Amino acid sequence: MPRLLPALAVTLGLLAGSVTNLQAMTFEPYTVTSPKPDFRKIRANGIEKPVLKMGIIKLTDCVPIVAARELGYFAEEGLSVSIEVQGNWRLISEGLVSGTLDACHMLAGQPIGTSVGYLGQADIIVPVSLDLNGNAITVSNAVWASMQAIEPRLKEANHAHPISAAPLKAIAAERAAAGKSLKFGMVFPVSCHNYELRYWLAAGGVHPGFYKGLDDPTGTADAEILLSVTPPPQMPQTMAQGTIDGYCVGEPWNQQAVKLGIGVPVAIDHDIWKYNPEKVLGVTRAFADKNPNTVIAMTKAIIRAGMWLDASKENRKKAVEMLANPAYIGAEPGVMAASMLGTFEFQKGDVREVPDYNVFFKHDATYPFPSHAVWYLTQMRRWGQLPEAKPDSWYLEQAERIYQPKIYRAAFAALQAEGKLPADAALPSSDYPLVPGADFIDGIPFDPSKPNAYLAQFSIGLK
Repeated sequence: MPRLLPALAVTLGLLAGSVTNLQAMTFEPYTVTSPKPDFRKIRANGIEKPVLKMGIIKLTDCVPIVAARELGYFAEEGLSVSIEVQGNWRLISEGLVSGTLDACHMLAGQPIGTSVGYLGQADIIVPVSLDLNGNAITVSNAVWASMQAIEPRLKEANHAHPISAAPLKAIAAERAAAGKSLKFGMVFPVSCHNYELRYWLAAGGVHPGFYKGLDDPTGTADAEILLSVTPPPQMPQTMAQGTIDGYCVGEPWNQQAVKLGIGVPVAIDHDIWKYNPEKVLGVTRAFADKNPNTVIAMTKAIIRAGMWLDASKENRKKAVEMLANPAYIGAEPGVMAASMLGTFEFQKGDVREVPDYNVFFKHDATYPFPSHAVWYLTQMRRWGQLPEAKPDSWYLEQAERIYQPKIYRAAFAALQAEGKLPADAALPSSDYPLVPGADFIDGIPFDPSKPNAYLAQFSIGLK
């Protein structure tokens, strides 16, 4: 089971205290730095490519890459890293495959989808994870009012979470009868947002639709609610215009809906699957094969950044200031700080403690578990992106080809030898940990060694 490193337990408690008073918090303007690489480390570490370009999307979970650069962790490894904001996830993949980007902030499912040939083929590997959790599902004010009418408890102050998707079944049926489908946005067909939204809907008895194989980008067959791709920064505006009725996205775009008064977050992904994998660092296999020491150096810096991010509230605040610079996200610090500092506002004034909304190091957040890849592959099969059933062995082979704990373990060992990790830091005992049913909103346990048995448990979905 994932563990919290004991040496961080005390400082991490700073994120779990009383609800942060964000209105009283002052954020300082942040000036992007230009850290100079340690040229001695280029030779000492055998760095094959010291000058790198990394791509990010404007989401708070790009912060391990940003912090690794701004704190000089990349530079200490002999790397000179520039960060380039990309407009959408397709551009991230295209930049990586074309070689205009060397490494990228990627959806955890993106390397998996490209490697198995969904909507194109590319050989991308994952040496390190960037975070766990971090998403939420938000509905428009009109949909929220309809959900409250169906389920009166939702009108009560401090009503219990998680909120089921079940009321949406009747709302979708009413809309369909009027000739107007209920529509939700998600960021990409192989994103955790897509699979979390589908998981949440199906757990509430609502059919989110099937894909018709490797070449179908829509996934609307038999759907009671239509899901479509919307770039994260455009989510609030698209919902405000009435083009979509809700969405699943990372921060700061759910909190932005609350701030603008246009929507209500109804579920966070920690309620759908506790400590779910969210973003990863992706590189092509060709790049990793040609530059193995460079990839280990990148991984070391990301691990250190994750540890720094989870070490204190003060560090998280500093990270928010970094992200607020227009070179990165450029959003209002107070909006980004809500989730980054361990609170989340579900409605105006309904602010709740969610200390693990974003996790960057604890619970083995940086470790690239092959079991995570297995879960993504099961969801690709469940919703039809994989058109045919596969044996269990296929799932495990694909997972181990894409997610690379061997690289991570080499980076971890180097950091230990350099004294840059706590003395009692430990690697996970298994690459395929069991996930109990209590960690999922529908109570279905996940044994990554038996993906077909896992799929057989769902009442909605392909087997």
